[in-house]
Amino acid sequence: MRSVSRIGVGGIGFLLVGCYTMQPTGGTVPKLGTIMGFDITDVGRVALAGPMGPEIAQVEGRLVEKDSNEYVVAVSGLHLLRGGEQVWHGEMVHLKSEYVSSLYERRFSAARSVALGAASIGAIAIIATRSLGGLGNPDRPVTPTDTGQTLRRPRP
Repeated sequence: MRSVSRIGVGGIGFLLVGCYTMQPTGGTVPKLGTIMGFDITDVGRVALAGPMGPEIAQVEGRLVEKDSNEYVVAVSGLHLLRGGEQVWHGEMVHLKSEYVSSLYERRFSAARSVALGAASIGAIAIIATRSLGGLGNPDRPVTPTDTGQTLRRPRP
C-alpha cells in the first residue's frame, strides 16, 4: 500500500510541474527574467564558434539584460544543428541582435499538461490495480523443501 501512495505523491508532483513550450514572441521582447530561446543565424554561429561551438542552432536561457543591439542571457542549454544538446549552468553570454533570427518565450501549455495528467493518472491506476492484486496463488500454498535442487548441463 505504501508503494501506491508513493507513486501517487510522485505523480501529483510530476503533474504540478506541468508542460512548457517555446512560443514565438511575435517581435516583442519579453521582460527581464523570462526564459527564452534564441535561434542563431549563420553569422552568429561563426562569431560564437569560439566560446560556444560552431553548430549552435538555438540558445536557451534566462534573459538578464537587453539593450538596443544585444541580449545578455544566462544560458541553460544549447540546441545543436544535428540534434544534440548541451546543458549549461547559467553562464552569461552576450548575443548581438544580428546573431539572432527568431525569439521564443517559454510559456505554460495547458493542453499538454492536461494530456500528461490524464496519462499519468491512467498509469497510476494500472500500477495500483496490479500491485493490489497480490503475488501468487492463495489457493496453492508453497511448502518449502528440505533439500536444494541442482540442474546440471554439459558444456558445449
